[in-house]
Amino acid sequence: MSMPLVFLLALSLIILVILLARRRSNSPAGRKLRRPPGPPGIPFFGNLLQYDPSNLHVRLAKLSDKYGPLMSMTLVRKPVIVISSARVAEEALKHNDLAFSSRPSFICTRKLSYNNRDIADSPYTEYWREMRKIVVLRLFTLKQVNSFRPARKDEVARMVKEISRWANAHQPVNINETTLSLSSSMVSRFALGKRYDEEDRSEKRRFDRLLKQMQELTLQIFIGDYFPWLGWIDKLSGRVSRLEKGFKDFDSFYEELIEEHLSPNRPESMNGDILDLLIQLREDRSSSVQIGWDHIKGVLMNVFVGGTETSAVTITWAMAAMIKKPKVLKKVQQEIRTLVEKKGSIDEDDIHTLAYFKAVVKETLRLYPPAPLSARVTTKACVVDGYHVEPDTIVYVNLWAIGRDRNFWENPYEFLPERFLNSDVDFKGQDFGFLPFGTGRRVCPGMALGIAEVELALANLLYSFDWELPAGMVEDDVDMDSSPGVVTHKKNPLWLMAKSYL
Repeated sequence: MSMPLVFLLALSLIILVILLARRRSNSPAGRKLRRPPGPPGIPFFGNLLQYDPSNLHVRLAKLSDKYGPLMSMTLVRKPVIVISSARVAEEALKHNDLAFSSRPSFICTRKLSYNNRDIADSPYTEYWREMRKIVVLRLFTLKQVNSFRPARKDEVARMVKEISRWANAHQPVNINETTLSLSSSMVSRFALGKRYDEEDRSEKRRFDRLLKQMQELTLQIFIGDYFPWLGWIDKLSGRVSRLEKGFKDFDSFYEELIEEHLSPNRPESMNGDILDLLIQLREDRSSSVQIGWDHIKGVLMNVFVGGTETSAVTITWAMAAMIKKPKVLKKVQQEIRTLVEKKGSIDEDDIHTLAYFKAVVKETLRLYPPAPLSARVTTKACVVDGYHVEPDTIVYVNLWAIGRDRNFWENPYEFLPERFLNSDVDFKGQDFGFLPFGTGRRVCPGMALGIAEVELALANLLYSFDWELPAGMVEDDVDMDSSPGVVTHKKNPLWLMAKSYL
């Protein structure tokens, strides 16, 4: 064999070995993948002491600034990762969607959701897939959303009338309370087919109290989630008894609502509401999922929490952001009033032509997503950004941080609705720098219903009144701090003076 041929064979063997070695090193079994970087913890407890439930999204964003857009933590031996950039979100939630499709199961959410018989907190199972399909195709279709248009119009008109009384009396308006009252009234009509009028003040207070109670319960950290053998501490601290009391209060409320809907003398307004449709689904024996009363109660819990607070806080944040940017407020009011002129109110057909107004809504959702953290849990091992992610890892997708990602947004901390003009970026889950409603399998099924409420209410607030701060206050006096919770309410009430436009 000639020397050139030997040399070529040897070279070929070397190249083959290199290629095989590279292929092996690129396979999950052949490479030693690292966990993402993260803050050091303490033995056994990990990063539990850094896990501050008050404004957790802000705390995690600051840590991610130091450790990177994919950050790892440990909560009592439980692996946790935090996603804080558009690039990493796309790799995880689009290219590894199935691996990131489940939800963590905690004591509080299991109890309030009737052992995960809801949609929002249920783990990724065959039941969840079928139940979500039924809910999307029966409860939140475009036809169903449009069927609630008269109720939306009526509730917004009532809100405008109430604010007009305060305006005529030169009294300030508490925007936080006003928007929350509007949202709770709308959810009552959509979900229950009833309205708590002035004669039913006690029932409305009860409904509002239950919503607040649920918000407080979901903030609690149960030791038993991390140390099952130390669950007795939760009992001694009173957490378990508070959870049990809250659950019984909610269950009694749901039972009363169901009894009303099953009554042959029920009012006609209950026909076609969300609870009515759920009861119809329960009676439909051809359904692929057998729905029981606990499933209905679990879904109602999702509707109450997701449909009330998220819409209210979005409207409040929009008003706060605009009062601090008078030029934006003036520009959007001019657009609305030029279109509508002296018609007296905005209807939903008008909103489609309001490009700058829609940009204001998007910019509000970018900077102030109503639920700033989306919690998931991995169903299998995967690789994200070159790092190994174990199965059964808790995942926090920091939607608040992603909306402020400097690599995706220019001037990310400024309220600039103009960025959405002539832009295709939208909140429907395809643009990974803008995910206020989530994406993929876990995208919010009630997105269209929530946006319809926010847009109609906000447009009429801007059309019907001129807004200014109470005497003695300037724009810098309006803080943008949020209170602890799954949904980020404005911490301090936004008080504004209204002056009727017409």
